[in-house]
Amino acid sequence: MHAVVAALLDGDVDAALERGLLVTPACLACDGACTAVFANARGERQRALAARERYRERATRLQRRADERAQRRQAGAGAATGPASEATQTPQAPAPRPALPSAAAAALARAKARAAGQEPR
Repeated sequence: MHAVVAALLDGDVDAALERGLLVTPACLACDGACTAVFANARGERQRALAARERYRERATRLQRRADERAQRRQAGAGAATGPASEATQTPQAPAPRPALPSAAAAALARAKARAAGQEPR
């Protein structure tokens, strides 16, 4: 543990990890300051490692969901464009509606006729 604390006091976390920061038990003969440095550094590393693991799990979960969505999209697109028997075909979409309702189209035609100086029919 003393080598770990010495590395921590030098600011070399990598060396402390190599010397067993996460696995070395605390020394019961050390003073409070030495033990506090060791415990704080170990706690920080453990929290960082746990956060990294949570991040990786989240990334895996998000990727899995994205893959599932892509598969559903492909399955939906494949069913719509692929060959299908008459029993499994979906009905065709209704014919597109005109841009204007008939009453609005008639009013527009009358306004255009008046503007052109013609008598509306």
